Parts: sequence; C-alpha cells; structure tokens
Amino acid sequence: MMEHDALDAGLGDADDDDFDEAVEAEDDQLPDHRYLDRELSWLAFNQRVLELAEDPTVPVLERANFLAIFASNLDEFFMVRVAGLKRRIVTGLAVPTNVGRAPLDVLTDISDEAHRLQLRHAAAWTEKVRPALAEAGIEVVTWDSLDDDTAARLTEYFQRNVFPVLMPLAVDPAHPFPYISGLSLNLAIRIRNARTGRQEFARLKVPPMLPRFVEVAGDGPGVRYLPLEELISNHLGDLFPGMEVLDHHAFRLTRNEDMTIEEDETENLIQALEAELLRRRFGPPIRLEITEDMDDVTRALLLSELDITEQEVYRLPGSLDLRGLFDLSRIDRPDLHYPPHVPKTALAFQPPEQNGRADLFRAIRKGDVLVHHPYESFATSVQAFLEQAARDPHVLAIKQTLYRTSGDSPIVQALIDAAEAGKQVLALVEVKARFDEANNIVWARKLEKAGVHVVYGLVGLKTHCKLALVIREEEGRLRHYSHVGTGNYNPKTSRIYEDFGLFTVDDQVGRDLTRLFNELSGYAIEKKFKRLLVAPLHLRKGLLRHIEKERQNALAGKPSGVRIKVNSMVDEQIIDALYRASQAGVRVEVWVRGICSIKPGVPGMSENITVRSILGRYLEHSRIFSFANDGDPQIFIGSADMMHRNLDRRVEALVRVIDENQLRELTTLFDLAMDDGTSSWHLGSEGEWTRRSVDADGAPLVDLQEHTMALVQRKRRARTAR
Repeated sequence: MMEHDALDAGLGDADDDDFDEAVEAEDDQLPDHRYLDRELSWLAFNQRVLELAEDPTVPVLERANFLAIFASNLDEFFMVRVAGLKRRIVTGLAVPTNVGRAPLDVLTDISDEAHRLQLRHAAAWTEKVRPALAEAGIEVVTWDSLDDDTAARLTEYFQRNVFPVLMPLAVDPAHPFPYISGLSLNLAIRIRNARTGRQEFARLKVPPMLPRFVEVAGDGPGVRYLPLEELISNHLGDLFPGMEVLDHHAFRLTRNEDMTIEEDETENLIQALEAELLRRRFGPPIRLEITEDMDDVTRALLLSELDITEQEVYRLPGSLDLRGLFDLSRIDRPDLHYPPHVPKTALAFQPPEQNGRADLFRAIRKGDVLVHHPYESFATSVQAFLEQAARDPHVLAIKQTLYRTSGDSPIVQALIDAAEAGKQVLALVEVKARFDEANNIVWARKLEKAGVHVVYGLVGLKTHCKLALVIREEEGRLRHYSHVGTGNYNPKTSRIYEDFGLFTVDDQVGRDLTRLFNELSGYAIEKKFKRLLVAPLHLRKGLLRHIEKERQNALAGKPSGVRIKVNSMVDEQIIDALYRASQAGVRVEVWVRGICSIKPGVPGMSENITVRSILGRYLEHSRIFSFANDGDPQIFIGSADMMHRNLDRRVEALVRVIDENQLRELTTLFDLAMDDGTSSWHLGSEGEWTRRSVDADGAPLVDLQEHTMALVQRKRRARTAR
C-alpha cells in the first residue's frame, strides 16, 4: 500500500533489515516487566478527571461537568475495553496483556479499581459537589423535603408531562422479563396484587428524552431541582392502581457496544454498518449498577435474568447515572463557570479592516500559518478557509477527510456548496468512527446527493488523518493550499478540544496530499512523501529512526532530546525505543493526556524519562513530536497517538513544521508544560499519578491553559497597538 522514500522523508538511508535486527538486539537488553498496564492506566486517567471534580478551587458547575465526564468516560470504557476483553476470553482469542497478565486476572484488577473509583465518584457528588452547589443556590432536593404546595405542583407536572410517556412492564408467566437497553436508567418495582396477595415484579424505564432534573418552583433566591427518577418513584401508585407498591430501586445496565465489521466479507460497508448498529443494541451485559439499598430478592432476580456475575455488580450510594449532571452544568450562572473565553482570530487571518473580510489564500501565500485551537478561532480559520474555497471561482477542487463532525456542520455545508457550484469535491468520510457511525452515514449520503465524490476509506483501515486540500488556479498555474491538523473538522468540539492546524501553500505538502488522497480514493500506490509521515506502513518506522538518531547523537556527545505530546502512549516498540534513548543519556519528555504504559524514572532503564499530564477546562488533544536533531530541531504535528491501532490499522499523517517562529512557539509550549512551576500530574515508576497544583508555600502553580489564553490575548493587543 503506502510507502515513504526514506531519503525524501528525511529519515536516513539505513537498510530496513539491518535497522530491525539492531532494534531487536537492543530489546534483549531491556527488563521483562517494563510496561504499565494499559487498562489500569486508563482508569488512572479517569481518576485525574475525578480529581478535578473534587477540587474546591474549580468553579462548582465545572466540577459537576467533570463528574458527568467521568461517568461518560467510564461507560465507554466498559462498553469497549472491558467488553472487548470479555469477548476475547469467551471466544478463546485472549492473549496475555502488555504486562503479561492473564486476561481473567486483568478483569479482576479492572473490577477492583473500577469499584473503588465509582464509590469515590459517588462520594464526590454526595459529599462535595452537591453541598457546594447548594451553598451557591443550586439545590438538588429529595421528595421528602418538599412542602405540601410544592409537592402538589410537581404532582401536576408529573401527570401532565411524565405519566403519559411511562411504560411499566410487568414480569409474570404471561410477560417475560423485558429487554433492558444499555445505559438506560430503570426502576425495579416489587408490587403485591391486592386481590390475590401475590407478589409481582415490574420494570419501569426512566424516559431519557425528559429532563433528568425537574426544576422545583419556589419563592427563595436560589433554584431547586428534583431528580426525575425520584419524582417517578413517588407516583408509582398512579401506574399500578389496585396494587400495593412494596419496594422500588434504581438500576442501570451497561452492554457490549463495540462493533466488529468483517469488511472483506461484505460488498457494501454502509449496509453492514447499519446492520451492526442494530445488533449493537443487543450486546451482552457487562456491568450492572444498583443502589446500595436494593433488597436481596430484587438483586437476585436481576442477576438471574440478566445473566451477570457478582463481580459485574456495582452497588452505589446516591443517584445512578451521573451523566445527568451535564444538564445541571449548563445552568446559566457565569459566576459558577470558568470565565468566558472567546477564541481569537489568528493574527495572520485577521482582516485588513475591522469590517472587512480576510483573504485566507493571500495570508497563506505569505507563509505557513499555525493555528492553535481553541485559543485561536476554528470558525475564522479552518471553517473560513473551506467556505472561501467553496465560493471562490478560481478554486477547481477540494479534497477533505471527515472523521467526526457536528450534526449541523458548516464544514459539510461548505463541501456541498462547492459541489453545487461545479467544483470537484472529494470527501473521505470515515463511517467507522466509533459511536459516530450513524451520524457519518447520514452526512455521507447527504454529500453524495449534492454531487460530492464520497469515499469510505480503505478496507481494514480507519482513515483518522485530518487533511484538507484546495486546488486553485492562479496566473495560469495550479496552486495547492493545504491544511494538516491534529483534531477533527468539528466546529463544536473545536471550542473545547486543544488542537493545532497548519496551513501551507508549500508545493511539497501539496504534492504529498495529492498523492495521499489519490491513494485513499483510488488504486495509487504511493512511495514518496516529502514533509509528511504517513501510517500504517512508515510512520512507526519513521519515528523509530528519529528516536534512534537522537540515541546515536547522545552517544556521540551531540545535542539530543525527544519530546512527544499524545493522548495515549501504549505502543511497545515506541516505548522500548524511548527506553534505549534514555539509557544512552537522551532526555525524553512525554506529555500525555490519557493512557501511558511507560515506567519513568527506573534506574538503568528510564531515569532520563519524564511524564506529565495536564487536564483542565480544555481537552488536550494535539499530537506533537519533537527531536533535537543535533541543534536543528525537527518537529511534527498530526493525528497519530502512540497506539497499535494508530500506527498499524489507521491512515494517519504527521506534517513537519519548518517556520522558525512556529518551531519556537511549539517549543515554548512544551517548555511550560514540563516546567515544575506548571500545574500538572507527574507519573511515577509504579504507575502512580501525583497532582502538583500548588508550590511549597501553597500558592497555585501556573495553569498552562490560562497562560496560553493570556498569551494569545497579548499578541492580539500588541498587533492592535501597532
């Protein structure tokens, strides 16, 4: 499939076989137990999210939001990671994990840690965030605390807005146990037939389309909310007239919602995906959450009917499914949120006059433009770039990858507008983007109807790279305007995801993207890329060569250093290369948001490796790869994390940044992230993450995201002053 010419990619001309043999020989010198367990490392990442929710210095509605993020993250972890592990065990395909643990033992480790974290999560809500909200005038109340007049008003609300959509399902000889959908919140109800005296069981699903928290009208200055499930549970008599309600308890089921598509066995990927989306709803149960006061009879019935083990039961105090806190976190109380930040237009893209329209093509012709979201605006850079291309009569063609995008995407609309204007438009839509499959199918079909050439990627691979290419006719020749990013073409997530994007008119990048798009849409087999590193065939090898070069430089006494910023650092080959570099004296700095399997600070193996993690109001999402290169830094940005899937089973692209000012910008950002004066989490050799947010005197350390916001503001003011 795709290959790089080693010389063109700047990776050296060493023979591949000799390089591989040298790497294997070096690996023999590394200890056996040199990785951290990836699943436990993921749970440690979610603990860092939870620590932000527990932090009293974080605005309280943001703390509620972090509790919801924790819950949502954990749901996906079970639906995908735990479900996949269980499936491999059942089918006999499971192999020892990256730390050599048997899969069944890993499941036990996950269960122990997940139980601990879920209890801590519940306590953070009941003991910390909920009381803090109440102090701020936002109270989540119980039914028993309401006065008679308020209870009567809520009863009227129940009868009018809730009762009509409820569907109680009985379980008896004539009614089998109902299907319980994944992630739904339910009530398990035991009732007694007043006529026969017989006890029965019923299940009631809490309607997900209704607000999770019902506003309780009152005369005071604050606002009060009642959880929907509590409103319903206090009106069960209306649902079961003539019956005695004996008991009721909330429960919630998580199912396996990972998908497997055998692409080489189907002629139509879209049809196969649609069928698999239907099957996803009926995946086997993998976790049952229940309230701590659930009686043994109800619990035993659920375990039996759902065919779930004791290890998979999570007994929790307080409310289940705290994803509902997303609703509370949107309450309009600016004093309880982070201070508002409006992304600024990148300096290069600011219009010449206050009310004028910027010419992005002209700006890019002056030199490469590096944009840092969300500090700098996505709407006035990426979105404006594509919208200008769509209406520009000199633009002949637009080519773009789409992995995840928003439901009302102006990006998609720009591509439609361009096609309807008669331009050649190619959209490579990755319909296998997890949990966005249905969305992407809808947009793919809408694009096709508008005349866009839609391609669904390569068999066996996900197209994860973030690329846009505009072909424009200028003075009798064709010019390539390229964008290579680290994040999705999604205007909504661009406001909360930290990412970089590089705009360039460089012919080398333009030819690289043209060749890559030809490969993705046709049958071209490309061997030469100039400023790109492309997976799956050569990105891994390219990075290994760069790391090895730093090792050789260190041994020769030359300047050396490796810096990598990623979401996940798991790939064993990359980690081993970093260990070997550390052993040679190379300073290795890793900035990771989520999973990290590196053991830093181990004498003789990784004492020169430092690992930091930064979490905050924005989700750190960019990927940066920096190599000292004997004083001539080589820095790449792009879409790839250091995971097997990214390096071996996805189409990824990194682009080399060459502008001196941009190299300094990326270097300065990394300097600040790794500085001991910056608030961050530090990884220890045994996998423990320690948060350092204050100095020895208790003063807060520098917040990198706040600092970056202020820096962008200062740059804008300085330009305005000129």
